[in-house]
Amino acid sequence: MYVVFLNYVRPVEEVEALLAPHIDWLDRYFATEVFIAAGRKDPRTGGMLLVRDIERERLDAILAEDPFVAVAQYEVTKVNVTRSADAFAALSGI
Repeated sequence: MYVVFLNYVRPVEEVEALLAPHIDWLDRYFATEVFIAAGRKDPRTGGMLLVRDIERERLDAILAEDPFVAVAQYEVTKVNVTRSADAFAALSGI
């Protein structure tokens, strides 16, 4: 699985202008079950995605489709989940 942090590099007004197409992009990859979870950072300096374990090249291509590429940088970390709370047991081995 991957943890992806988005860090805004442009003013929040520019981020807001791209929010609707960004949400459409999120919806597309939640529908295909590539994305596991997403949310805003607090304070609002970016966001976070949890992504299934897919080929890194595919993940890079998906991230390149995000309209936020114009306003954010992406920090991608691969995580091998070996333990989880019972409610998240499905994440082990993803």
